[in-house]
Amino acid sequence: MKSGTGLAGWIEAAKRRGGAPFLLTLLDAIEPLAPVLAQGLLVAQPLANLWPGGARLRELADLLEEPDGLRTLRSLLADERAE
Repeated sequence: MKSGTGLAGWIEAAKRRGGAPFLLTLLDAIEPLAPVLAQGLLVAQPLANLWPGGARLRELADLLEEPDGLRTLRSLLADERAE
């Protein structure tokens, strides 16, 4: 993921604003529902493309569907290198 663009840009902005701990807690809460939420984001994505940043929803949905996607998001939010 390129820093400053797409989902990486959102994550960097959240960390600058101090929202990373909240988002990490949210990821813990949604972990069992991540695949279902990913499908919901994919359904909403065409409508979201009407606004700038709609493609970020697709990136997020793709990560939530991956087996290691939540781990990747957690590591990005926690300033760890994604493996």
